[in-house]
Amino acid sequence: MKLALGVLDQTPIKSGSSASEAISESIELAKHADKLGYTRYWVAEHHGSTGLAGSVPEILINSIASVTKKIRVGSGGVMLNHYSPLKVAEVFSMLSLMHPERIDLGLGRAPGGGQLVSAAMSYGSKIGVEYYPTKIADLIAFLNETGHANKALEGISVSPKAEIPPQVWLLGSSSESAQIAATLGLPFSYAHFIYPHGAKDIINLYRKKFKKSKILESPFANICVATICAEKNSDAEYYAQSRRLWRLQLTKGDLGPYPTPDEAINYNYSESELRIVEKNLGACFIGNPKKVKNDIELLCKECMVEEALLLSTTHDQSARFQSYQLISEAFNL
Repeated sequence: MKLALGVLDQTPIKSGSSASEAISESIELAKHADKLGYTRYWVAEHHGSTGLAGSVPEILINSIASVTKKIRVGSGGVMLNHYSPLKVAEVFSMLSLMHPERIDLGLGRAPGGGQLVSAAMSYGSKIGVEYYPTKIADLIAFLNETGHANKALEGISVSPKAEIPPQVWLLGSSSESAQIAATLGLPFSYAHFIYPHGAKDIINLYRKKFKKSKILESPFANICVATICAEKNSDAEYYAQSRRLWRLQLTKGDLGPYPTPDEAINYNYSESELRIVEKNLGACFIGNPKKVKNDIELLCKECMVEEALLLSTTHDQSARFQSYQLISEAFNL
């Protein structure tokens, strides 16, 4: 099975670095990925964090699409529960006009930050998260001229409207997200890097429940996987120390800068923290090119998907770039 590979980028702010440097690195990494043969480059949305700079993916998407040539560029994803479907449709229609047939609109409903930040993002809106599926249906209607879930919106048009709309994806790591994607006939992207243990069952549920739509004739899914690849297993394990500490910090609500490997190695883990780190080990494929390639192929075969998006984050920029290069070479992209 020939796999297509893409990139998921959270625009991490490294310890000792800055948000502007993180944004510059994302743009340079996208140019690198484009040359290496990756097919997609998705940027995430997070708020209220000193460790992640990607709060406005649509701006970063335009910057990346402007300096790349072939790779599709999109959101991984826009947190639609915070926003107006019409406004999101206008933004991504404009992006599609500027970069035809290259824009993806990945949608998610995670808060994208802490509880207070989430409340601030939705300030003034009386519409709760329970209306998320309705918002998706209305967004699709604006972009693809299908029927609105909210009939009061009939007759409203996106202007200017792209002749070729963005490719809409639903992102998730739960059975509920899979069922929404299936019911609406959307492609589904599973976040293995968040919840590795449910991948096969949830993607199978999506296929089983899928209903044909104007967007998609048959179910199509990909999977987002965390990877850290180096020429030697020992080097990959060294770089992975940063991710293990950072993931631990996320579980405690600390969205601070991405630590160096030495900061992680010198951290005094408690017994309970070590159990959390151990539990998270399966959420990232770590090792030399042969090992990481085998891990990705086995997962994709098990889940019956033909595309994987790779989230590779290291504190050292050259190690991060090399991780993507080694995987590209291993797969002959």
